[in-house]
Formats: sequence, structure tokens, C-alpha cells
Amino acid sequence: MGRPRNRKQQRRPVGRRDFLRRSGAAMLAAASVPLLQACGGGGGDNGADPGAPQSAVISFVHGVASGDPLSNAVILWTRVTPPAGATTAAAVTVDFFVATDPAMTALVKTGRVGTDASRDYTVKIDADGLRPDTTYYYRFSAAGVFSPIGRTKTLPVGDAGRLRLAVVSCASLAHGYFNAYRRIAERADLDLVVHLGDYIYEYGTGDYGDVRSYEPSNEILTLSDYRTRHAQYKRDADLQEVHRQHAMVAIWDDHEFANDAWSGGAGNHTEGAEGAWSARVAAALQAYYEWMPVRITDPANLRKNNRSFALGNLVDLIMLEERVNARSQQIYRNALSFGNFTQSGDYLDPARQVLGTEEENWLAGKLRGSTAKWKLVGQGVMFAQLKSVGGVVADGGGTFFNPDQWDGYQPARDRVYDVIKGGAGAPAVNNVVILTGDIHSSFAADLSQDPNNGDVASGGYDGDTGAGSRAVELVATSVTSPGAIDPKGIAAAALKLANPHLKYVDLTERGYMLLDIDATRVVSEWWYVDTVTSRSTSQSMGHAVQIGDGANRLSAGAQTAARPNPPALAP
Repeated sequence: MGRPRNRKQQRRPVGRRDFLRRSGAAMLAAASVPLLQACGGGGGDNGADPGAPQSAVISFVHGVASGDPLSNAVILWTRVTPPAGATTAAAVTVDFFVATDPAMTALVKTGRVGTDASRDYTVKIDADGLRPDTTYYYRFSAAGVFSPIGRTKTLPVGDAGRLRLAVVSCASLAHGYFNAYRRIAERADLDLVVHLGDYIYEYGTGDYGDVRSYEPSNEILTLSDYRTRHAQYKRDADLQEVHRQHAMVAIWDDHEFANDAWSGGAGNHTEGAEGAWSARVAAALQAYYEWMPVRITDPANLRKNNRSFALGNLVDLIMLEERVNARSQQIYRNALSFGNFTQSGDYLDPARQVLGTEEENWLAGKLRGSTAKWKLVGQGVMFAQLKSVGGVVADGGGTFFNPDQWDGYQPARDRVYDVIKGGAGAPAVNNVVILTGDIHSSFAADLSQDPNNGDVASGGYDGDTGAGSRAVELVATSVTSPGAIDPKGIAAAALKLANPHLKYVDLTERGYMLLDIDATRVVSEWWYVDTVTSRSTSQSMGHAVQIGDGANRLSAGAQTAARPNPPALAP
């Protein structure tokens, strides 16, 4: 989430990215680089980090990170800051070390690579030959200087028993401090962190949020700009710590490029005045793959980011790309950029895409072919219907808020439902849990194509029992990005009244989700920090829900216990 589409004409307008602020008010009124060698092509921008400390020796001011773990491999990342006065062409040799103990004495893998300005001095190692379900520690060195020690974990094979995952999204640096990242970093018993997008934001200083200033101060457009913004984020101590302690699987949403991105443009991009969209996407992608611990899905098409991870026989984690590869342009009906549309006209055009045909087919294959107990689908925008006025499908479905989420692409969403429901010789797919970010709020929803129709036999949904639900959706709130002002929960209650499939709604709090998974159930806990405008060590659990094996609907949950005796955090 972020600022509205018309930001070029007005400094602080209210629009679709703040739609829950306005909808809340309305409700209140109504209620009263993959591998190192693959990252290349500087194109003349050296991406120097202006905020990095200048030193006469090499340093690792951006920390270390790991990601995209497999059962036998994981991506290890760092960035070398060259000594002050070094030429931009100077290459740096970097050694890496992997061990099974935090003191780095029991080494199991070492190696040497080079980096230079063409990849912004970033280093990415696909460290393979590792054991499944094992915690490792790692670090880098260059010119006699050592990086911090990082901690990572490979994925299990076979019987995984129990898994614990943290889920995050939407970290607007301008809106405050990343306390949620620090609280996640402190949880030694996590198997993985899942980031659902808006890892960075593209705005300039003061455009959207004013707690912290951006580097560069302008809206980012060029390769140098995107590199500098990633570098600023990676210098944040709390973000560094979550990366240092846990492996991360990340997808992008829109702000890694520009607000309301689609394949041919974005709401926050003016073609011509801000260059070509294709060039901006290429710059953003190069910086993203350089600065994030992720593998490239398709070297021939860097816009693809969909990939999957097998966490033993317990979870298949399926991550979707929904922005720059195949998405059709959003349909906005008014100058305020969002809201109050019905499922009619162009909204019912089956040619309009979120994933595109290739990725839709890939998703169908992954869901139908999965033998894991749980199918977790990580994606960017809310899948469940979200209405201001309820209505059944036969009468147009009601009035919807946000054409940027799946509500704006109903035929595409129906095709995903067709896979989950089964038919035409294919069985139904059970135990699908969709994980979502973007909306700066917390939601838990049963998933039904016609949730306002109480007749289950005709394809409807019983809001009291959950009958008719095909799957569930869990929506993580933001790390810092603002939601609605709804301290008494009146707007949340009104949303639930119009949307009976919404079982939990919180529009205000910031934090993260914690998933505790075994063969019998998935428990989701929403954990909230007390503030984002200053650094704080306080957090509390706000709510918990549970999905039982085979139920495909939500029920009441309770806080889970931490895993006993987890491997030590990195020192």
C-alpha cells in the first residue's frame, strides 16, 4: 500500500492507497542477484551509497542476509562498501564461510568470489551441499575485514512435524521504525520469514510519511536511485537483524517499482516525464536482484518472480508474481482513484489478468499436484471480497472498494476458485491458505465466491457455520505503513457486517503474523507493536485463528507455545 495515483498533481491527496482511512470514515458515518555472476550490467550508474560511512578500509555496513532456502541450499548475501577513494571500477575479492556453530569453528563450506561496481558491490552465493532442516551460521570477509555472523536454516524433507513462520509486508521507512522486524529477529524458533512485498517504497522525502527522510530525497526512477534506496533500507538496524537471524522468502508488490504497478505502467509513473516504464522496471529489477537474497526465476524474463518451496510433507509454499509480468491495468472510475464499483462492464472481461495465463496454469499445477498437507499461497493483494455494500452474485455482487485487488479482476479470481473447487475430472484442493499483504490491515477471511448468499446449496456461504467456504485467507498488517484510524473498531465492525466471510478485522495496528503449523491445523497469530514513531521493545498478541485439517474454514484459535530449545541466535 502507499499513496494514490494522482500524487503528481497534488502533494498529499487521499486516494486508493488510503482507501481504508476513507472507508473507515464512511463506515463510521453509516454506523452512527541470484548467483553473483548473474547480477550484471551497471549501465553507467554506480549506485554509490551516499549515507554509508566512509572508511579507509572495506566494510560491511549493510549487514548480511539469507533467503530462498531449499533442503540442500540457501542464498547468502552481503554488500561490500569499498574503502574511501576507491575507484568505481575496482574489483573486490570476498571469502565466505558456512558453519554449524555460531562461533564459526565447525566449518562445512568455504569459497571465494569477486564483486565490483557492475553489481553495486553486492555478493550473492547459492551455497549448496547442505543438510536438510539444519541451522547454519555464515559470514564473509574481504581484505581482512569480517562481516557480522548470520544465521540461516535449510528446509526439511519428509515429516516436518511442526513449522513456525513469520509473515510481513509493507515497510514504509518514512512512516517510522521497523520494530516488528526486530521482534521477529528475536524469535529463535522460526523456520522462515515470508515477506509479501512493499519491502521498499519509491516516494521522495515528505511525499508519503514524514517520520524519516529518504535517500535519495527524490522519488526513485533510475538504477542509481533504486540502488541507493535499497542501500538505505539495508542500513536499518532492525531490518539488518531480521535478515541476520532468519532466512527470508520474498516477493515484490508494487512499491518495489511504483504505486499501483501493472505490466504496462503504474499509477505513480508518468510516461515520458519520468522516462519509459520499461526502463524504470528494468532498473528496479536489477537493483532488487542485486540487493535481495532471492534467486532469479527466469533469466530470460526477470519480471517473473513466481516460485515454490517444499517444507517437507507439511507445507508447499507457493509464491505469486502479480504486478509487472502480466497484470492488466486497473480500472478506476473516478478521479479519487478507487472505490464503489460493481461487477459489471469491463470488470467482467475474462481477458483481464492478474497472473497471466502461464502463471495461472503454473499455479493450477502446483495446487493440484501438491502432496503436502497444507498449500500456502503467498501473494500481494487481497483475494477475499471486500465490499462497502453487500450483495449476492445474482444481483451484481454488491459494491466493492478497491479495483487494485482481486475484486477488480473477478473472472481471473473465479478461475482460481475453479481450481480449488475441482471439477472436469480434477478433485477439489483442500487446505489452501492464502497469505496476503498490501492492505496495511489485519484480516482473516473464509473464501467464498458468493459470501452474501446464505444458500450454501446454490454456491453461497453460511456466515455462522462457515459452510460453503473453499479456503481461507490470512492478511498480514504492515510493518509501518498506515492503516485506518479506527481505535474503537467501529469501521471494522461495519466491514464485517457487509462481509460475513470476514472473521477478523483490525484496521489500525502495525506488526506481523506468526503461523504455527502441524498436520492437524494452522494457527495464525497477529502480533502488534505499540508504536512505529519511535523504537520500542513492546509487542502483544492481538488475535488468533485456526484452520483445521480438511475444514477449509476459520475457527477460534489460541496463542501457541514457542518451540523449546531452538538453535542459538547468531551472536
